[in-house]
Amino acid sequence: MSEQRITTYRAFWPFYVMQHRKVGTRRLHFIATSAALGLIALATLLPQPWLLLAAPVCGYFFAWMGHFVVEKNRPATFAYPIFSLIGDFHMYALMWLARMDIEVVRCEVTRLETAPPDGAESPPQ
Repeated sequence: MSEQRITTYRAFWPFYVMQHRKVGTRRLHFIATSAALGLIALATLLPQPWLLLAAPVCGYFFAWMGHFVVEKNRPATFAYPIFSLIGDFHMYALMWLARMDIEVVRCEVTRLETAPPDGAESPPQ
């Protein structure tokens, strides 16, 4: 059975969180988002358009390193670009509030509680 496509951000968020289980991945995302936002802010102060081009390159570089090197998974951006961008800022805010680790645990517990018994097919989302 092929996996069903996630169609709402509410359904996407737990999937996104589980793609970022390892703290190293989340730290690299934090660096990526901070660097991208910093470059965008700098571009508003300086007449250097290349800074705007560098922002997503820098951001994706660090974030994708987290996925390919630390988490060893495929970035959700490839399948869900808009939800992933929203999720990144959601995760960034939770990291600033020191609540992301708790959110990872919450999503993992929910995933385990709702998982079908071994061998059974997952219900559609």
